[in-house]
Amino acid sequence: MRKRTASPAWREREHRVAVLMFDRPAMFETSVAIEVWGNDRTEQGVPYSEVRLCSNEGPTLRVDVGFDIHLEHGLEALDWADTIVVPNGGRPNPVIEYEPVVLDALRAAHARGARLLSFCSGAFALAATGLLDGREATTHWTYMHQFRARHPSIALEPDVLYCGGDRLYTSAGTSAAIDLCLHLLREDWGADVANTVARRMVVPPHRDGGQSQYIEQPMPSSIDVDADLRAVLVWVEGNLERHLTVEELARRAAMTPRTFARRFRAATGTTPLQWILHQRVVASQRMLETTTVSVDEIAATVGFGSAAALRQHFTKVVGSTPSAYRATFRHAA
Repeated sequence: MRKRTASPAWREREHRVAVLMFDRPAMFETSVAIEVWGNDRTEQGVPYSEVRLCSNEGPTLRVDVGFDIHLEHGLEALDWADTIVVPNGGRPNPVIEYEPVVLDALRAAHARGARLLSFCSGAFALAATGLLDGREATTHWTYMHQFRARHPSIALEPDVLYCGGDRLYTSAGTSAAIDLCLHLLREDWGADVANTVARRMVVPPHRDGGQSQYIEQPMPSSIDVDADLRAVLVWVEGNLERHLTVEELARRAAMTPRTFARRFRAATGTTPLQWILHQRVVASQRMLETTTVSVDEIAATVGFGSAAALRQHFTKVVGSTPSAYRATFRHAA
């Protein structure tokens, strides 16, 4: 007889999870849902969940890495489920036109009380239902522009690992799926259950920061601007420790401050001071990744003046504290 832990969220019965798959599904994100909810961990006090993989394109799907998977369930699993997971597919989800029968099934499931969540670019499927209109959502950072263009009525959150509420959740790319699942375990059954599952998966139960720390920052560098500005920006990149003003930079460019600010914004899309701030953050990232010097020394070297100022601006731009960033990226570098 299987021991089951009572859960007020699911009315003393098994939690039912349906994973909605499309052609060429991404197996990592699909496996996250199976790992979190599909393993029987009742002996460790984790409430039991049954997982069903389903699709309207089955019963056989080609997986993104080149093998076939046989599914036993169609869209009827969405009528059965308490939680519905939409992982990303091997094809670029932004170009998929979802079949009306799929979108109708997702809307009906949410209307009857089911919880819907997406991993990575699976957010495009939830967005296509209209359920996310007027709400906050996120997706992988490489799809941000496409998502915003296609769904302007959704409040896109580019710098978070996951977000949501009212039984609608979206997560960023790949491992952010784990973060969202652990968050939902914590909401459903408390921190002890989430921590137990996290320990079994050998992952942290909660990660600080957001996906902005993994984004290739698009702020132009000195090589991206016209020649008459390039020399000034190169000089700035080598003198970040100095107290830099627009007036000084304008003099070096042989322009008035107003002309320099106007030309600078046209070339970089931002103000001189914001550009300098960003270059200081980028320089501090490099030092955190490649050196062991203290945060105070880094702050002085890149021109922030104090560790407190570095932490304030670094956290705002990167979404993580300098110490947490170093712990994440130092060994990788």
